[in-house]
Amino acid sequence: MSLVAGVDSSTQSSTVVIRDATTGELIRSGRAPHPPGTEVDPNAWWDALQGAIADAGGLDGVEAMAVAGQQHGMVCLDADGEVVRPALLWNDTRSAGAAADLVAELGAKEWAEATGSVPVASFTVTKLRWLATHEPEHAAATAAVCLPHDWLTWKLRGTGVLTDLVTDRSDASGTGYFSGSTGEYRPDLLERALGRSDVILPRVLGPAEPAGRTPDGVLLGPGAGDNASAALGLAAERGDVVISIGTSGVVSTVTTTTTADETAIIAGFASATGEHLPLVCTLNAARVLDATARMLGVDHAELSRLALSAPAGADGLVLVPYLEGERTPNRPDATGALHGLTLANSTPAHIARAAVEGLLCGLADALDALVAAGVAVQRALLVGGGARSDAVARIAPAVLGRPVLLPTPGEYVADGAARQAAWVLAGTSAPPRWAAADTVTFEAEPTPAVRERYAQVRELTAHQLA
Repeated sequence: MSLVAGVDSSTQSSTVVIRDATTGELIRSGRAPHPPGTEVDPNAWWDALQGAIADAGGLDGVEAMAVAGQQHGMVCLDADGEVVRPALLWNDTRSAGAAADLVAELGAKEWAEATGSVPVASFTVTKLRWLATHEPEHAAATAAVCLPHDWLTWKLRGTGVLTDLVTDRSDASGTGYFSGSTGEYRPDLLERALGRSDVILPRVLGPAEPAGRTPDGVLLGPGAGDNASAALGLAAERGDVVISIGTSGVVSTVTTTTTADETAIIAGFASATGEHLPLVCTLNAARVLDATARMLGVDHAELSRLALSAPAGADGLVLVPYLEGERTPNRPDATGALHGLTLANSTPAHIARAAVEGLLCGLADALDALVAAGVAVQRALLVGGGARSDAVARIAPAVLGRPVLLPTPGEYVADGAARQAAWVLAGTSAPPRWAAADTVTFEAEPTPAVRERYAQVRELTAHQLA
């Protein structure tokens, strides 16, 4: 039996799955937490990865592995390969002003045509501008810039040579200085952000191109961004829309069509299979449920029960869940708001329902944006930690206006990395066919009035911020 390992280095934790390379059967797995915050010393990821590997029983028998990771995070290395400063993560919004400046300087249309996306605070390019402006000494000390999964793959390789840094199209396409359509970096955009373009950037590998070996001889895959890896783990095909409710909310689909949305709603990312992955991301997702459960003093099971006990529309109560600002729409300084509070709806059940509906309305807006861009939607797959909520699964088809398929809960980002590792090991033209996850279909009568009310309140919130 040939074994492969897949790693999901997410915002919150490091997860390792070890699977049979031929069948995909799960052999063992492990996990270790990451520290909280929006800036983290990358060495904490490395320590967590070692902990997760140990928790999975080690890598004995593993012939290949690949790392998928949170996108956009800025990892700066000096000439000796040491970390210059803690990495700024995707959900660090301090670079919102830098993003606005970059868009104003070049123009939204030009950014979209150059990279497939218009920079927002999440993107690496905006964090580099922030670094150059606010920490010029750190910018000057930077000899190489990479992303979280690039850095971990490099650490696994163990050479310590900066020119051995590698990445893949999916993660590079989220930097803001790479074109997914041409497969090339844009050094002019890097220089616009950092003030120089002489830093080392990871070499961009093909979807199944080997990235070297560990000192113990384990073959390394190129890795991927977390959303692209999840699509690979789910074996998502054209027409499948993956709606992921994790730390962020993500709606994405695999397609051969490039996008260049100058409104900044759709990010024109690349897939882990050589195609494209147009994606809409919201900053607030599963943690909306966490915050609401904490506010009500209940666990998630009770939160779900409360939400399902209240009527659709929560009798007019609406939660705009911008608890950490928001990325789509681009409102980094926004806060969450409850609207329509009355004596009748001021109950825990109504608040729970409003939280679930508010979360789902943001994802429904994202789905609408992809459809408006000409993306064909045949199936909607609901995944992520937030999808394990019974209330989310049952209310989602009503808010989204279409049936929703809920795959068996799993570690799909890590699974995608493991499948990539098996692909690299096999050296074939396509990834191996593993057994598809079992799915449960949820259907409900659409509730368009819920979205109409949410849209009214969302715009009211925008006017209050203006």
